[in-house]
Amino acid sequence: MSGWSCLVTGAGGFLGQRIVQMLVKKEAVKEVRALFRTFSLKHEEELSKLQTKAKVTVLKGDILDTQCLRRACQGISVVIHTAATIDIFGAASRQTILDVNLKGTQNLLDACVEASVPTFIYSSSVAVAGPNSYKEIVLNGREEEHHESTWPDPYPYSKKMAEKAVLAANGSLLKNGGTLHTCAIRLPFIYGEECQVILTVVNTALKNNSKIKKYASFSIANPVYVGNAAWAHILAARGLRDPKKSASIQGQFYYITDDTPHQSYDDLNYTLSKEWGLCFDSSWSLPLPLQYWLALLLETVSFLLRPVYNYRPPFNRFLVTMQNSVFTFSYKKAQRDLGYEPLVSWEEAKQKTSQWIGTLVKQHGETLNKKSQ
Repeated sequence: MSGWSCLVTGAGGFLGQRIVQMLVKKEAVKEVRALFRTFSLKHEEELSKLQTKAKVTVLKGDILDTQCLRRACQGISVVIHTAATIDIFGAASRQTILDVNLKGTQNLLDACVEASVPTFIYSSSVAVAGPNSYKEIVLNGREEEHHESTWPDPYPYSKKMAEKAVLAANGSLLKNGGTLHTCAIRLPFIYGEECQVILTVVNTALKNNSKIKKYASFSIANPVYVGNAAWAHILAARGLRDPKKSASIQGQFYYITDDTPHQSYDDLNYTLSKEWGLCFDSSWSLPLPLQYWLALLLETVSFLLRPVYNYRPPFNRFLVTMQNSVFTFSYKKAQRDLGYEPLVSWEEAKQKTSQWIGTLVKQHGETLNKKSQ
């Protein structure tokens, strides 16, 4: 099991960074190749801190560049594919999302076959399972229940089709005569330090007299801490490389959650930030059915204007549904097949994330002080 090498795509992302760090610190890897689309000074500093025997190679390239992917995969034992355009607001064009999430994944699978990479782990999303309606209730859902998203929106559709491609590629013949083994990790909302969604929520609240706007009060979700999400990928890599475990993991997908309490997204934001004086905005908000029908109206306006003007609504039906559904999953299958147990407890995850939010609040206060001087 020792002396293997791993390529991590999306290595500059929230999840990808943690996977790179964890591979270096916890695994007997000889090399980690970190594929970045944009590589900053901050990333360079973080990677230089990884004092270890493992070699960390930075590759700057795009998931749509087939030549780059072939070079990146040469001599690699495992590919962990986290690169994706995560867009539930409709900010990016449909074609961009499909290109990166679907075409990019297929490009990487093809590169693995060409370079004879035997192990491929895909970072998927619970969005491939739904929810299809805010009236639908899924509590502690399991893999064998076959939940599937019916949304045509580019993000859930592209992640669903990419996951299908990855699982269908399991058993493919490699160029050297070996066999490709694949699995997918389905993740819910990932939180923790540097989470861009929480960053936006906190910064918006700080500009609004420390009041958090409610947007997801009707949801019951089980978010996962970023360290636990990364850990599941490490265990999947171990499992697929282990001849004793591999057969039960190949071609499978796994829901990964942790012991974060089931709660609404609004309550999660409040719980993580209340120590720093943030509280809910008590202003009136639209009832859920009205939000949904308003979203439909805005989508219709956007569709009708498309020939002459690219109008992007502030929200859509998929977003309203996702943020206001009872939609939680169990990690029992991952526990059984991968030996997955959350590495970080809820209390520790809450403390780490809250401390990071505290730095944001202090930075905001310092900025205001400078402006007033």
